[in-house]
Amino acid sequence: MQLEPIIGLEVHVHLNTKSKLFCGCRNVSEAERPNQYVCPVCMGFPGTLPVANKQAIEWTVLAGLALGCEIAEHSTFARKSYFYPDLPKGYQISQYEEPLCVNGEVHVFVGSEDRRVRVQRVHLEEDAAKSIHTADATLVDHNRAGTPLIEVVTGPDLRSPQEAKAFLEDLQRTMRYLRISNADMEKGDLRVDANISLRPYGDKALGPKTEIKNMNSFRAVERALASEIERHKQIWLQHHNTAHSFGGLWVVEGLQSTTRAWVAEHEETVEQRTKEAEADYRYFPEPDIPPLALERIWVETLRIALRELPHAKEERFRRQYRMTSADAHLLVGNRDLADYAENVFSEVAEWVKERTDVEQRELPHLEKLAVNYLIGDVRSTLVAQGASVSTTKITPENFAELVVMLHRAEVNRNAVPEVLRLMHETGGDPSTIVRERGLQQVSDMDALRRLVQDVVRSFPAEVDKIRAGKNQVLEFLVGQVMADTRGRANPATVRRLLRDELGLSDASDRPSS
Repeated sequence: MQLEPIIGLEVHVHLNTKSKLFCGCRNVSEAERPNQYVCPVCMGFPGTLPVANKQAIEWTVLAGLALGCEIAEHSTFARKSYFYPDLPKGYQISQYEEPLCVNGEVHVFVGSEDRRVRVQRVHLEEDAAKSIHTADATLVDHNRAGTPLIEVVTGPDLRSPQEAKAFLEDLQRTMRYLRISNADMEKGDLRVDANISLRPYGDKALGPKTEIKNMNSFRAVERALASEIERHKQIWLQHHNTAHSFGGLWVVEGLQSTTRAWVAEHEETVEQRTKEAEADYRYFPEPDIPPLALERIWVETLRIALRELPHAKEERFRRQYRMTSADAHLLVGNRDLADYAENVFSEVAEWVKERTDVEQRELPHLEKLAVNYLIGDVRSTLVAQGASVSTTKITPENFAELVVMLHRAEVNRNAVPEVLRLMHETGGDPSTIVRERGLQQVSDMDALRRLVQDVVRSFPAEVDKIRAGKNQVLEFLVGQVMADTRGRANPATVRRLLRDELGLSDASDRPSS
């Protein structure tokens, strides 16, 4: 029996508002002590009245617009009743029949395949408190109670764990681009419940569904789904003779709709409880919060202000700057880095206009060089210094100048890490740093030829090995010349001069196996 996975996601994203959703308490995800930021409203004291946070509503609409949703002109809150120690009121204020955002759609690339994923709804709700389990008690920290969450609910459109992971990575990038959430899974800013079922290929009925919880990374989501798919598959295969569909649903002996937790150390899911139905929550309209009426002109103002989103920016970077898909994906993954890169490309174009020794047709090569160094040396320098492009003193103009200097062989590749470090620390321009530190590339061919001759005379044993066919030893001699020039010579030029001095042909200058 050929079975098809059907996956839908319910994603909770913490919003970075200054205050909680229905009170004035600070919205702090990691407080110094338990129950530090609480008040009678978020503690659920009788007689208190909630007041909706306008910023949270605006950011929910912004997220909905970014996910291609229709924005409701009329929206309401509802009470969702369930009884856990971390829910102080005995119910959660959420949205049910009239959410803020509905009928969205996004596109996710998995390799070269473009997957369309429907976003059924994006609604706003408050978070619960945090339960802390010890050996003999369960403690409750209410700092998180009442913080604003958006819930993004997809259609059952994903067909593999890899597609689910790709959707979540894109969603995280989008939330960060909008500056409405840090969206860190490890810190609980982005939490995922994954719904998974199987059905025979080509069939329209849905199989028994499992909701998987307790996944704190994209990798955990991928592994948990793969594990649960395999578990479902084995049960289907054992009972396929008695499996039957009824009313649009498959009935499979040994499978029922349950909620399961992912246990990473055992690489498996474990059952927690049978899955609740909507009727179990006893939804009814929230009487203390009036309906929301969203003016169309306000929504359109938000739409106009919406920034270019990661998917569109990645497409444009590939097209406009002739990047590979991998390079564009890496640069666009961080909004600050993408903005910095775009400023660098603009400054490189200005340098090309101003310098008489660089032609316009060389611009694509300079842009490619800039991308390579942004992804490589710049990121390495900033990581080593515990900095980022938003805090570094390396301005896009100065970095563009360094790219042009590299292109014109005015500074050696080996000197780049030191030049970048000094640019980061001082904010100085690269030409001044290179001149003051004596890091100019040695381009005097006569001087280089003399250094090559000195090295050949100084290492006769190595020269004999090269002439005996051990051509990999040539790199040792290249290293000696580079050391004599303090890394300021061009290695390719040194290698060519050594070949000439030793009478090696191009074919003989290959490492022997």
